[in-house]
Amino acid sequence: MKNFEEKKFNIGELKGISQKNIEEHLKLYAGYVKNANSIREKLGKLSADSADNAFLIGELYRRFAFEFNGMRNHEYYFQSLSGGAKSLPGGSALKQEIEKDVSFEKFVESFKTVAVTRGIGWAVLAWDQNTGQLVMHWIDEQHLGQLNGTKWVLALDMWEHSYIYDYPSSEKKKYIDAFFENLNWEVIEQNFTDARK
Repeated sequence: MKNFEEKKFNIGELKGISQKNIEEHLKLYAGYVKNANSIREKLGKLSADSADNAFLIGELYRRFAFEFNGMRNHEYYFQSLSGGAKSLPGGSALKQEIEKDVSFEKFVESFKTVAVTRGIGWAVLAWDQNTGQLVMHWIDEQHLGQLNGTKWVLALDMWEHSYIYDYPSSEKKKYIDAFFENLNWEVIEQNFTDARK
């Protein structure tokens, strides 16, 4: 079984998000990778006597979903902050798709509204391959509320660890604004292109 590998990201100095916050956040991401691998290793050992270890195996598979999604969610997040802030490319297919329904500015406003949902989780823009449309949604924690059949385009981590070194919980809107100021929209555009394949 091939181990999951921790990805490296080219995140420079950001506006409104400190290097300290990014460094600590990356440590958390590394933990998700490590834990996902560790769970799979334990499952391999326990499966030698699956009948006797059924309860443990079931609980580890439940935990695996949390760790695995924590790993993958953060890869979308950190990649979108890599390479410096860049605006959407000219003739952006993503912008055209968004503007079929609303202005780009209204889309950003709506996404920010999703991001201030109370609780811990993720604001996500995804592509629904079944209907050929973008869907915006909230995911509790890492793994509750994932929409089957969608591929992620944009992901904003709204766990407190993503901004706590820079903003108190009462000022998380400032973190959301900073996230959008630092987005590399070329990465988001590529996510959109990949999602439609």
